[in-house]
Formats: sequence, C-alpha cells, structure tokens
Amino acid sequence: MIYHIPSIYTSVRSVLAIWHQLRKAEIPELAKCSVLMRERSRVEETIYAMQRAGAGSLQVISDFDMTLTRFAHNGKRVPTTHNILDNQLLIDEDCTKKQVHADTSFAGGLYICSVCFVVPLQMRELLNTYYPIEIDASRTAEEKLPLMVEWWTKVHELLIQQRIRKDMLAQAVRESSAMLRDGYKVFFDRLTEQQVPLLIFSAGVGDVLEEVIRQNHVFLPNVHIISNYMDFDQTGVLRAFKGQLIHTFNKREGALSHAAGLRALQGRPNVLLLGDSLGDLTMADGVSEHQNILTIGFLNDQVEERKESYINSFDIVLVKDETMDVPNAILRYITSSRDRK
Repeated sequence: MIYHIPSIYTSVRSVLAIWHQLRKAEIPELAKCSVLMRERSRVEETIYAMQRAGAGSLQVISDFDMTLTRFAHNGKRVPTTHNILDNQLLIDEDCTKKQVHADTSFAGGLYICSVCFVVPLQMRELLNTYYPIEIDASRTAEEKLPLMVEWWTKVHELLIQQRIRKDMLAQAVRESSAMLRDGYKVFFDRLTEQQVPLLIFSAGVGDVLEEVIRQNHVFLPNVHIISNYMDFDQTGVLRAFKGQLIHTFNKREGALSHAAGLRALQGRPNVLLLGDSLGDLTMADGVSEHQNILTIGFLNDQVEERKESYINSFDIVLVKDETMDVPNAILRYITSSRDRK
C-alpha cells in the first residue's frame, strides 16, 4: 500500500520556494533579463557555499579584452590591447625614415609612409579573417587552435616590423577609446578591500593591459597578470615578444605552467572565473584542490549562434551586458559575513 502525504510534501516545496526567493532577493541582479542560467539552483548553491567559506578562500580569475573591458560603446567596437598598438604614435622614427626612403606613395602632393597605413590595414584584415573563426560555434577548439596560433603569430610579427616604441605606450593608451566595463572601480576596490587576489589572464598584450588599468587607477597590489609581454631593446624599440605565446585557446597550458609561481593564489580553493570565450573556461585548470568554481561568460557578439554553447558551458551567461553589475553583486554576497557557520 502506498501512502501519500500531500500536506508535508507541499510544505517542503513551499519552504524550498521561499528559500530560493530569499536567495534571489539577496542578489536581485541575477533576475536581470540579460542573465541566462542553465541550472539556477546549482548557481545559487555554489554562491552560498563560497559565501560560507568567506573571502579568505576566494580568488578571481578573469580574461581582460571584452571581459573586463567593454565590447562596444555607442555602437562602436572598443579596442583590444592589440588594437591600441595600431597607432602611428608608436612607430619608431628610424623605421619611418627607412620606410620613407624605401617605399613611399605620392598622394595629393604628399609623400606618405607606407608603414603608417599598410601595417594597421594588415592587422584589420587579419581581424576580419580570423575573428569569425574564433567565434564560430560550428568549429571545435581543436580546429581553431592552429588558426589562432597563426593569427597571433602574424599580428606579433607585424608589430615587431612596426618597431613599437615603449616610451609612447602611455600616450597611445590615453588617446585610445579603451574602456573598462561600467562598475569596474567597485569590482577592483572590493577585491582589494577583502584581500582577494585577482589574476588577469589575457591573450592580449600585457604592457598595454597594465597601462590601461594603471590609467584607470586600479593596478593594485592584489592584481596579478599573465599575458603576452613585449621585449624592448636598449633604445626602447620592440624587438620580440617574451616567453610562450598565449592565445584564446591555449590558456590551460598557461594556467598549469604559471600555477606554482603564483603563491598569492595558493590555499584559495574557491574560484570566480570571468571570460568572454569558451577558451577562457580553462583558466582555472591550474588551481589545485579546488572546491567551488563559478563561471561567468560575457556573450558579446553573435548571440543567437553562440547562446546554446555558452549556456551549456558557463554557469552564468551575460548577454550584451556592458557592466560589472552581476559580478559585483555576487562578490558583494560572497564576501559578506552573514550566516557563516
């Protein structure tokens, strides 16, 4: 004989529903129309577990371009760290002189240095060729990997050819339209106040990245950076890039190789991970004995084509959201001291 106990069953369901509503009320940003979640209950349980463990168990790992920076502003793309280098100010004077003597074109009575236009044009052509491949939902990461290596290698070769000047980097950043996401100051300040380390893991250009956050007054002691760094000669002219190439789809290798050296991240088993590419999901692979990882993906472009893969991969997906509202709300909750038992 089977006995049904509807009153108890209903009561339990009601308690659970109220509990979830209370949790949602504490992070109302999760109810924004731009927020997508495959398993809301699992997201809430993870956030709650991380909050109980406290700020001392937390680390944040984030991509930079199109994650901490905006994707677009007023309908126009915001430049990445590589794009910022696409600036005539940075071209070495000797390089310009050589180009003027070796390869000039006459236009309107003026001699125009080819390096001023050809290299930036080539970089844009590379972007137009390879970016659609990077975000193509029909291709696997394995298929994209060699093409990403090809793209990054060609761009770095062009930048070396341009003989970038180190002393002009700060001015180039100031004159660019680079923008961090709305709410970035709250994000960086909260992490600093709570002594939570932030690892920025970028396939961009580290020297430019540092200058962007420095000029926004958030290059703070708890910030650690893994990226592609330029190698300048004694005169301050770019001659090469240092170390292993980091691109969108090899961050796992970078995470594993750098993990041991980042002591500030050790003993922090809970990870809040932010990215805008499926390749960013491997950034936490170097975290040993992790307990909870909450992933947030910014879906900036080709929304309908990529929505399903992002929802199936990230815990939280933010669709065309140019703010840090959701990460800030989650951080505020995790680092609060309520009900820790």
